[in-house]
Amino acid sequence: MNKLLKVTLAVLSFSTIASSTALAQDAPPPGDKKVKYSPFPEKSFPNNVYFGDTHLHTSYSTDAGMVGNIRGPEDAYRLARGEVITSSFGLKVQLSRPLDFLVISDHAENYGLAPAIAVSDAELLKNPWGKAIHDAVKAKKPTAAFDMWIKQVNLKEDKLAGSGMSKSYWLRSNEISEKYNEPGLFTAMIGYEWTSMPNGNNLHRNVLFRDNMDKTSQIVPMSSYDSVDPEDLWKWLEAYEKKTGGQVLAIAHNGNISNGLMFDDITLTSKEPIDKDYAERRMRWEPLYEVTQIKGDGEAHPALSPNDEFADFYTWDTGTLGPETTTPAMWPREYAREAYKRGLAYEKKLGVNPFKFGMIGSSDAHTSIPATDENNFFGKVSLTEPSANPHYRLDEVIIARTNPDKSKQIRHFRAASSGLAAVWSRENTRESLWDAMKRKETYATTGTRLKVRVFAGWDFDKSDLDRSDFAENGYTGGVPMGGDLDNAPKDKTPGLLIRAVRDADGANLDRVQIIKGWLDKNGKTHEKIYDVAVSDGRLIGKDGRSKTPVGNTVNVKEATYTNAIGEPYLTAFWKDPEFDANQKAFYYVRVIEIPTPSWLAFDAKVFGAKIPKGGKLVLQERAYTSPIWYTPSK
Repeated sequence: MNKLLKVTLAVLSFSTIASSTALAQDAPPPGDKKVKYSPFPEKSFPNNVYFGDTHLHTSYSTDAGMVGNIRGPEDAYRLARGEVITSSFGLKVQLSRPLDFLVISDHAENYGLAPAIAVSDAELLKNPWGKAIHDAVKAKKPTAAFDMWIKQVNLKEDKLAGSGMSKSYWLRSNEISEKYNEPGLFTAMIGYEWTSMPNGNNLHRNVLFRDNMDKTSQIVPMSSYDSVDPEDLWKWLEAYEKKTGGQVLAIAHNGNISNGLMFDDITLTSKEPIDKDYAERRMRWEPLYEVTQIKGDGEAHPALSPNDEFADFYTWDTGTLGPETTTPAMWPREYAREAYKRGLAYEKKLGVNPFKFGMIGSSDAHTSIPATDENNFFGKVSLTEPSANPHYRLDEVIIARTNPDKSKQIRHFRAASSGLAAVWSRENTRESLWDAMKRKETYATTGTRLKVRVFAGWDFDKSDLDRSDFAENGYTGGVPMGGDLDNAPKDKTPGLLIRAVRDADGANLDRVQIIKGWLDKNGKTHEKIYDVAVSDGRLIGKDGRSKTPVGNTVNVKEATYTNAIGEPYLTAFWKDPEFDANQKAFYYVRVIEIPTPSWLAFDAKVFGAKIPKGGKLVLQERAYTSPIWYTPSK
């Protein structure tokens, strides 16, 4: 092509572009300003599920920072947002995928003590006890220093009261949260842990604020030095809201190591039977329960649900953080399913259900590393990070360290690489996520990111599963997880619509189940499990159960599996075949994945670790949704 032709074509091309641009610029706006096209500006229903951790500890927690964790809140946020960091023991670590949100829930008790010791904080050194514990650490006597701290915690004697140290580090943590909070992209929700453990029995609560630092900086977190009674925590939460105009909630966790106190029939301090006022206050301030985490799973117990073959999942049921031994008589007051059933009976008696909570999972990792993938498990505390030396990794005692009966101790090889909080929300912001938690539109997973959606209503049918507007129709015609149905229309039975989608980078699904609990006319509670969708063409019997296991593709030696079994996607429409409009009931969904290798299988492959007897090499990850409750007319 000659130069003249090239120039001519270029001129013609430019003229065409210029002409079309001019026409576009001169085009008038639509004549009818009432025309609407995009359907989304008017939509408000939750259309995204966000995965996060509401229970992560950094070096600002004394029981993390004084046992090897040198990574503070900034490291934790960077990791959660997808960056690579170096662990306390020098290992490079990154999450498989970033989290959507994170709550750094460092313990209120002497908040920031370990980093204050590390930098020889001036305020700390002015305090005689503070200087003594500082000097012990600097003299390389960490065990003696930790014993000094734990002794005053057990005696409920805050030796640093009035020093201003906790306030100072609380403000620093708030500032870091503000730095990493990016509405719409990543939520750094401000929170902390109130660590009540009377005689070592776990009554811990994580406190989550809806607010920004302008409000949370006005307070110093209430600690167990102030009180170990949850009712006093509720008073403090109420005082916070009155003082700041903010909003706050609490999440209880680990009822499985509470020795029957988590869902007790009496109050902690007065020992009076719980009443209507107690029930109302508990459900106002504690809408959620952390049902699964590193220290075991609290959904169900095999002895309490003998017909549930999936109930025995990381069961920690022998001891507590103190010297007491757990007995079978305590189990009904420790597990979520039993609490749900007992809550129905209490509602009939009191008019209010004290145990009407939603479910989430979170890690409770004390490593600053919220990693819940089985091939990326960094342990409960920094001492149990991945290592070719299996001593701490496998043998470290996590529960019942001070129990005189050593057979009740639980060691780290029984830890679960769990869990995650899944929240259905319109936006990834502090306000929107907190609001979803408050209304219980949440579910728990054991670390996987499978997606579950559930609606219940009176007029749904099977064809609703195939609707392109599945979610909008669900909200319009029914209620989501965490919701309520009441006063059944004549001759109507609740129908549940369920969609479950596997983790995009994870395992196929084995089955979808509905767990129903109800209260009969004699005041007795019952439960029943229904398999409502199963993979691979397996059959569901007339009793609502599939007796055929999904199979197992795990190669334990190589720590691998295949998705040659199971399904990537399961749906179900289910109507309660035994519905009685006069009986209180609840329904929640449990989704089970196919078998996959556990973190112990990966440790055995990578380090050649000899796994102790009882170590779980294969597991089936799962999700538990918040229930939908049915209440008949009075």
